[in-house]
Amino acid sequence: MALKNDREYRNFASFGIETREEGAEPTYKVSGYASTFAPYELFEVDGIKYREQIEPTAFDEADMSDVIFLYNHQGMVYARQKNGTLGIGTDDHGLKAVADLSLTEQSRQMYEQIASGLVDQMSFAFTVAEDEIKKDSKDSYTRIIKRIGKVYDVSAVSVPANPDTDISAISARSAFDGVIESERAERLAREKELELAKAKFRFMEV
Repeated sequence: MALKNDREYRNFASFGIETREEGAEPTYKVSGYASTFAPYELFEVDGIKYREQIEPTAFDEADMSDVIFLYNHQGMVYARQKNGTLGIGTDDHGLKAVADLSLTEQSRQMYEQIASGLVDQMSFAFTVAEDEIKKDSKDSYTRIIKRIGKVYDVSAVSVPANPDTDISAISARSAFDGVIESERAERLAREKELELAKAKFRFMEV
């Protein structure tokens, strides 16, 4: 954890890298979780463990008006909400980010770093509007973040902290998985309607 002018950073680990299918054109899109709602251990000092947990409602009133996608919270902007190349939002698991890294040569290089597994952590920078410290036991404390004030960036990083977060390169096949499933469901529904119509017609003939 790091603090700078009340801005906090969380570096997260263990990206499940999904490389694109062999021979498929890259989509240059990545997705993953920059934060999760399960408690995780930040560090341990003199045998005392310090944990942190972000409540699922912590992002409800957060300012996420123009979050940017960086590497290690600094330098070049690879994607951002303002131009539509970055989307973020929460679900039951945590804060999810989807970034299109196709616009510049540098962003495409960032995609390759992620797709190859060379960069496999994630983080986000934010301010806290409300929190509390809970003593779990004599050797364990948990900081519960109840409200987040502002999210500044989501970043690919090199230092892990929370093993429950992930990011992956979206392959050409996986980008269409939702469409394929939708088409399959529609086809099955049409086939079922046709069978019902045939059965009704046969019943009328009798």
